[in-house]
Amino acid sequence: MTMVSPQDRPESGSDLPQADVRELAPKKASKQILKHEIAEGVDALERPLAGLFVSGLSAGLDLGFSLFLMAVAVTEFTDEIPRLVQKVLVANLYSVGFIFVILGRSELFTEQTALAVLPTLGGRSSIAALLRLWSVVWIANMIGAAAFAGLATLIGPSLGVIDPGAFGTIAHRMTDHPSQAMFLSAVLAGWLMGLVSWLVAAGRDTISQIVLVWLVTTSIGFAGLHHVILGAIEVLAGAFAGQGVGTAEVGRFLLLATLGNILGGVVFVAILKYGLSRPEAQADLAEAR
Repeated sequence: MTMVSPQDRPESGSDLPQADVRELAPKKASKQILKHEIAEGVDALERPLAGLFVSGLSAGLDLGFSLFLMAVAVTEFTDEIPRLVQKVLVANLYSVGFIFVILGRSELFTEQTALAVLPTLGGRSSIAALLRLWSVVWIANMIGAAAFAGLATLIGPSLGVIDPGAFGTIAHRMTDHPSQAMFLSAVLAGWLMGLVSWLVAAGRDTISQIVLVWLVTTSIGFAGLHHVILGAIEVLAGAFAGQGVGTAEVGRFLLLATLGNILGGVVFVAILKYGLSRPEAQADLAEAR
């Protein structure tokens, strides 16, 4: 998409139809975003199973670069820079994989917790189709996550850029919390990830979309919130590196983070955004008639 310069914007006396004027406006109306998101959701829901799986696998793998870069930073800078500076740096590196995945248009489970729900709310898809999408994307994301976690624990120490203890440090930041705190943290992460798709749809150029993805996902990383896919890579890397993360910790994390992310995306983004935007769209249809 391209931005519309001030001189290209229609003046009040323009002969352009009102709908075209709205399309050229620098700020998209919520009903435009809703229409776009429903179309995106329908496209994902109707995607062939094989394509959906491969796209989800790619997302799980690509997201792993966040973990790799964070582990390098923790290894290199733990004793070199103040803790707050290190935390800010690691949070920025947390966003890298998300930029790869979201701008690369791979299927990420935590985007679909909100995006794929919109067509279902609008009656354009079934709950069965929604559950099929969630299941395939979650499994594909997890396979990619596990593969990258295993690869990172082999490559990083072999190159001398990651100390195995860095994987443990990152993993225990995810697992060493009470279950209630983990679940509520995952709700917030799911809420924020649901917003990513909505905000990216509102962006009119690639740079603004990158900034929006960076802003949201860096916030998740800085706050230490529980994102089920990247968190799975972090926790599995800690387990594979022999850093005291057992099967029970991995299973508890996956369960709580998955449920929390779903709740956050569905309730606080899909249902609320749909409820806020649908009346505007219906009003436009009534005027057109």
